[in-house]
Amino acid sequence: MTSRPSAEPRDIPEATVARLPVYLRALTTLTEDGVATCSSEELAQATGVNSAKLRKDLSYLGSYGTRGVGYDVAYLRYQIARQIGVTQDWPVVIVGIGNLGHALANYSGFRSRGFRVVALLDADPQRQHEVVAGVDVRPFDDLETIVADCGVAIGVIATPAGAAQDVADRMVAAGIRSILNFAPTVLSVPDGVDVRKVDLSIELQILAYHEQRKSPHLPLTPIEEAAI
Repeated sequence: MTSRPSAEPRDIPEATVARLPVYLRALTTLTEDGVATCSSEELAQATGVNSAKLRKDLSYLGSYGTRGVGYDVAYLRYQIARQIGVTQDWPVVIVGIGNLGHALANYSGFRSRGFRVVALLDADPQRQHEVVAGVDVRPFDDLETIVADCGVAIGVIATPAGAAQDVADRMVAAGIRSILNFAPTVLSVPDGVDVRKVDLSIELQILAYHEQRKSPHLPLTPIEEAAI
């Protein structure tokens, strides 16, 4: 018997929200592989999450499984996509078209996951009028006009750290309420503005910590030797 989703889903914890895109990616892969149904154990294995945690996460959305059968992959995929908000087209603007900005602009996954890059902006006149991934690079001073004309929902900051706060301030003043920050700095924003920070150097340092623990006999640095 398939349970109906509850009419009023409970508030979803942030930790669960962070895992929903992982489930969505796995379900998308299963769909592309022609898989029609899967168990919680199979989905958990595909996502690297234990099955009890996965079932708990999905319970916040409603009950979409069938006893003895599992989950309808396409239906669950749609429900998670709807909950996240990627069943619609979100206009995105990227500010800072250096190497990282170029890479982000060329990322094909945006379009397939519900995000449309409507503008690329840079304050450097030498960058302006370039075309990256079919989109013209425009002056940063065009930000307010673009946000108003295109209904921009999400701003991506790929500038050096020193410029990031000013860019965030301009985005907020223009009406953007969701920011993805790749600059290596902490942004100060008003209440009601959501910021997600992506810091590749921190992720590498975390990996270095774990790598060091796997190799306890690494040679001492000169500072460590002097301290002995």
